[in-house]
Amino acid sequence: MAGYDLSAKRSGKSSDKAMPVISKKNSNSLRYALYQAALIASARNNNFIRYFTNTLKGREKERGIKVKMRVKLAAKMLIIAWTLMQRKIDFNPDYLLTDE
Repeated sequence: MAGYDLSAKRSGKSSDKAMPVISKKNSNSLRYALYQAALIASARNNNFIRYFTNTLKGREKERGIKVKMRVKLAAKMLIIAWTLMQRKIDFNPDYLLTDE
């Protein structure tokens, strides 16, 4: 429902050349709020800072990579929130770095 699912524009291109993009099919205000949460988490929370820097390793010089990784972090935070609500458990930061 957040529109953070990946889709690829193919229009005649072979699938290996198609660039995956966020579908943006639903609430843009929810995506904005999640991105802002990821922005703060990637700068202020030690667990998310560690996750963010680990995803950036080796790609620091790519153009726009920090924004892309914050979007990835926002999607990860959404999955974490959904899982915590479904299972009714507390957040365990040890699982944050397990499925890279």
